[in-house]
Amino acid sequence: MPITEKEKSKCRKIIHGHAAAAAAGNLVPIPAVGIAVDTVTMTTMAMALASVFGGSITEAVAKNMAINAIIATMKKQPIRVIAKEISKVVPVVGQLVAPSISVAMLESAGWILADELAAERDSKKPPLLNDGY
Repeated sequence: MPITEKEKSKCRKIIHGHAAAAAAGNLVPIPAVGIAVDTVTMTTMAMALASVFGGSITEAVAKNMAINAIIATMKKQPIRVIAKEISKVVPVVGQLVAPSISVAMLESAGWILADELAAERDSKKPPLLNDGY
């Protein structure tokens, strides 16, 4: 079963809110701090998204999911990740570029997580008993 409109709406609020928090954390002009902020933000986002799909996950599981989603996003968008971290050494410009790249990455990774959680939910549902009787 695909993600319902109600679930999409809840996911959108969670993902956008966490992406905004990550953007704020990426204002710090120190390379590698952004990745740490993104990981923490993705961990809390994974826990919140799990609740949308009727699940509950531990912080350790959420952190593992967050790291995997970030890695998947980095593989899809390696130039963005490199640009985000390099931009931090450029005064002013880096503080504008890094947060916007972080938002894009967290949005992408958040929807990857939502899709994975929906698939997990669907795999646990019992089949419908509709055999014509």
